[in-house]
Amino acid sequence: MKSAIVTGASTGIGLAITKKLNQMNVLVYGLARDFSKTDYQHEHFQKIVCDITNTKQLVEVTKQIKDEENEVYILVNNAGIGYFGPHETLSPKQIETMIATNLKAPLILSNLLLRELRQTKGYMINISSITAKKSSTFGCAYAATKAGLTHFGISLFDEIRKSGVKVVTIHPDMTQTSFYDHLDFQEGDVPESYLTPECVANAVETILSQREGTVLTELTIQPQRHMINRKKQMKK
Repeated sequence: MKSAIVTGASTGIGLAITKKLNQMNVLVYGLARDFSKTDYQHEHFQKIVCDITNTKQLVEVTKQIKDEENEVYILVNNAGIGYFGPHETLSPKQIETMIATNLKAPLILSNLLLRELRQTKGYMINISSITAKKSSTFGCAYAATKAGLTHFGISLFDEIRKSGVKVVTIHPDMTQTSFYDHLDFQEGDVPESYLTPECVANAVETILSQREGTVLTELTIQPQRHMINRKKQMKK
């Protein structure tokens, strides 16, 4: 059975990708800080509590998976976090957290698993963002981390393509997930104005369904309509 490692697997896009991979008969090692609200159970879904911003812990968990599973075929770098507003209003901690989650962790995981992916001629799928491809006012730092992830994927594919490893970057637009829970804006009200996690999971299935030798290196997914809702400010 083929196996995958998916970060941010407890909710949203990561959980939807996990479910899709299970449907495709793939064993998933799901990484997340907290699975307490994840009701999904599957015999081929192993939940692993891990703070991917903690490099020591990430290295240890990855070693445990490699010791148990010799053929990692898919790595999905999905976990992400964003803080928005005028750049000077962000705290240094918020900036550090975005860099550690959105960029550092994927680079480290890729480094740790690349030899295995070479052996299996597998897939590295990076979940970036539409913000990586355009100006992102009031989201400069977040967009920078995602642009870094995108450029990493483009460059790494050119570096290792002869080995048979497929490196793919997905750029989703606004998706209906808990990503916006702590932000002052969210997706629009009508279904045509946002993606669902399943939209991204279906894209992953499309990527994995290509004939050997064909690679969808970049995929941008957008809703038909562009709409952002500002949340009402709660009175203190």
